[in-house]
Amino acid sequence: MPLKNHLKELRARIGVNQQEMGKLVGTSRQTISQIERGDYSPSVTLALKIAKVCNVTVEDVFEYEED
Repeated sequence: MPLKNHLKELRARIGVNQQEMGKLVGTSRQTISQIERGDYSPSVTLALKIAKVCNVTVEDVFEYEED
C-alpha cells in the first residue's frame, strides 16, 4: 500500500493509547489500529485531526510512496 504512516510512533511520543487517540480525534480504537497497520486510509478530515492532536503536519504522520 502506498500510504505509509508514523502514527504509532507519534502516539507513543504524546503518551496515548489507541483508545485515547480515537477519542481525541472522534473515531474508534479499531480505526486507529487499522490506520496504524496500513489497512485503512483516513479521510482528509481525520488525517488533519490526527496531525493536530500530535502537534505535527499531516506530512509528518502520513507519506505517500508510489509502488
